[in-house]
Amino acid sequence: MTIASWLAHSRRTVVLTGAGMSTESGLPDFRSPRTGLWARFNPSELATVEALYHRRESFVEFYQYRIRTLQQCQLHDGHRLLADWERRGMVQTMITQNVDGFHQQAGSRRVIELHGSLRTVHCQQCGQKQPSRVYLRGVLACECGGVLRPSVVLFGEPLPERAITQAWEAARQADLFLVLGSSLQVSPANQLPLVAKRNGAKFVIINWEPTELDDLADAVIHQRKIGEVLKELDEQLTGGAQ
Repeated sequence: MTIASWLAHSRRTVVLTGAGMSTESGLPDFRSPRTGLWARFNPSELATVEALYHRRESFVEFYQYRIRTLQQCQLHDGHRLLADWERRGMVQTMITQNVDGFHQQAGSRRVIELHGSLRTVHCQQCGQKQPSRVYLRGVLACECGGVLRPSVVLFGEPLPERAITQAWEAARQADLFLVLGSSLQVSPANQLPLVAKRNGAKFVIINWEPTELDDLADAVIHQRKIGEVLKELDEQLTGGAQ
């Protein structure tokens, strides 16, 4: 059977997306040698609560750059196809390590964001949220006097408990678990496909580079753009692939 046929016959398909899904939109990841954020910044120092309070200027510069870069990028066909598959009942849950909000922009509704979102900022004190564009205008404090920060998980912070619980449950119930553009190096996201696999799900990896979990997957595709692969799968599905 093919990946398309697994999609066609799956009752509960869960998709995990990582940085590779976003880089196809032109959004830099952290680690790419020439284009990643590490080439210009040191996220391990700046994407921290310590920097939020004690290196405020550098923290703000880093996140203003990320928000501005996000505004210059567009979602791609892969995002649109996943949203369409959800509408057609072929994808039940989207789990993402990304913070760009492209899945929601494309129309996906059942999205679990493990690392938060760059689309909003919130007050560290009262929690009130605002669109992230206010950060670019230099609005760095809340009306209550608290510090505004992007609504992303910083290094050293725990992941949102509700998101983790939902992701775990989705993985346990999956018949098919698709990994798109994740190196599967970051925990606990890299454990989710293993949970699905142990519960009988088919496990597929589509990622530009090999991952440490390739040997456990039922199908692996490398050196291909995710958008192109999903488009081919969609054509097979609409063509009645079995």
